[in-house]
Amino acid sequence: MELQLPPHEGEELSVVDMHTGGEPLRIIHSGYPEVKGDSVLSKRRYVREHLDHLRRVLMYEPRGHYDMYGALVVDSEVPEADLGVLFMHNEGYSTMCGHAVIALGRFAVDYKLVKEPQSPETQVNIHCPCGLVKAFVEYSDGKTGGVRFLSVPAFAFATDVTVSVERFGEVTVDISYGGAFYAFVDAQRFGLDVTKSRTRDLVDAATAVTNAVKCQVKLHHPTSDDLAFLYGTILTDGKDNYSSDPTANICVFAEAQVDRSPTGSGVTARVALQYHKGLIQLNQTRTFQSGATESQFTGKAVEETKCGDFKAVVVEVAGRAFYTGVSRFVQEPDDKLTHGFLLK
Repeated sequence: MELQLPPHEGEELSVVDMHTGGEPLRIIHSGYPEVKGDSVLSKRRYVREHLDHLRRVLMYEPRGHYDMYGALVVDSEVPEADLGVLFMHNEGYSTMCGHAVIALGRFAVDYKLVKEPQSPETQVNIHCPCGLVKAFVEYSDGKTGGVRFLSVPAFAFATDVTVSVERFGEVTVDISYGGAFYAFVDAQRFGLDVTKSRTRDLVDAATAVTNAVKCQVKLHHPTSDDLAFLYGTILTDGKDNYSSDPTANICVFAEAQVDRSPTGSGVTARVALQYHKGLIQLNQTRTFQSGATESQFTGKAVEETKCGDFKAVVVEVAGRAFYTGVSRFVQEPDDKLTHGFLLK
């Protein structure tokens, strides 16, 4: 017996669910109203101001959960883009998401958003709010596999910045950009281990750092004020010198949301930071491991470039994404919880 949608009002919301290194991605396939705007950044502003109730419907319980992550495919104003995308999470809308780009690369090929896939790799140009990101999807015998992408220009914004952090006193952090801004600090500064400590303790420390940096450090981005905000804090194992061994980190972003993957844009920013400090060279590949799930991405700086006055690098990040299912969501008008809720 084929399952039928229950009685409901309004459009059904169809999604494809994936994960990259354990981090979920809910790709909205159909059911969203028209997203107005003449650029991806203006579309990001539009959904935040006019369609945010649908983010809560799909990200929050009972259809999602506190750490759900989503992607809405939109048209791009950039001629060479195969698709545009808006990223969403428990707090709002981000400007870059590497784990989502890896998943979207597979999705774009499998769902025929690109013409005539090529072996051994198919290029997918994804226009993110931070800029155009080029993904390369393994493709053989009609099947997609691993994905690598080339980042927008990534750069170290500031190093050895001292901030006053509630409960922890003065803490020295680095701030780097990989499509979004992150603060970086060794977890040992708080007596923690990113692979062994309780997630709650890691979240508390990272959130305290994020709050301090937001209050005490003014960020700016050379191309757009929309990009000039701190997305989160990444706690590391402190192993920043080049090594063939994996280095672990955990990212706490948005409203204390925990990334299950090594964080694609975070890896990008961390590679840029390590390159800035002279700890790695061009085309030296490092393995980055999630402190939460032990899943791994690789990352390397492949080219020097500029972003405004900042010396920057293009970073290649690679990983795997997998499908977990498809869903068709509805809303019943007499459901008092239909608009979603979060337990904090």
